[in-house]
Amino acid sequence: MEACAEMTPCPRRRPVVGIIGNMNLLNESYPVHAGGTMNSDAVAGVAGCLPVIIPSDPRYVSVSELLDLCDGFLLTGGRPNVHPSEYGEVETPAHGSFDRCRDAITLPLVRACVERGQPFLGICRGFQEVNVAMGGTLYPEIRDLPGRMNHRMPPDGTIDEKFALRHPVRFTPGGVFARLFGADEVMTNTLHGQGIKTPGAAVVIDGQAPDGTPEALYIKDAPGFTLSVQWHPEYRAAEDPVSRPLFQAFGRAVADWAGHRDLRRSA
Repeated sequence: MEACAEMTPCPRRRPVVGIIGNMNLLNESYPVHAGGTMNSDAVAGVAGCLPVIIPSDPRYVSVSELLDLCDGFLLTGGRPNVHPSEYGEVETPAHGSFDRCRDAITLPLVRACVERGQPFLGICRGFQEVNVAMGGTLYPEIRDLPGRMNHRMPPDGTIDEKFALRHPVRFTPGGVFARLFGADEVMTNTLHGQGIKTPGAAVVIDGQAPDGTPEALYIKDAPGFTLSVQWHPEYRAAEDPVSRPLFQAFGRAVADWAGHRDLRRSA
């Protein structure tokens, strides 16, 4: 065994990214925890990490177990919304459907990751989860606000048409996102109904749509990667000039966390 180990060193494992799964009904009757393949494509192909779908339900997993199992997390989009009681408001029909089990996992997971410096990337609902986890609030329906555009996914069309670039996002000049993308403004898709109303105390809004809707954030003074976006960068991430550097930066952060974790465990 020693000779074999000297001749063929064991390859270092890929860093593990936990992809937050959404509860769906398969064939309208069979419950599943699922994640879109475009999320796995972006994590594996662009971030260079091992994608693992997480059943986001406290009956099956705990936050502490997830923190130990995974090196980073992708907080995915999803049709159900964060329940308004999580930010001190009363549920109304405008708030849509909910996934309280996902709330029970992701909100404390975000807070734990911020404290530990463990990286995460928030997307759409995940972007909203980060804000709520840090004490912020949400509007139930952006398109109902005066002066706001309809940010929802087009109801008809092909997947390419639904994920087409639809509006610019302008970043703080010289800010985190502007430096990452090498531009103060980029074009993005838009497929969300809700949006940030008030940012959490440590939430820095670093990019906005033309109508003022927050589109990019990070957590002030957090020791790790906390970048989150309201659009869907996982769509064709390897080809898109905005999505690719975002997932590459996330992958580097996850690999760095994994490397330091390995050092801590071997010490």
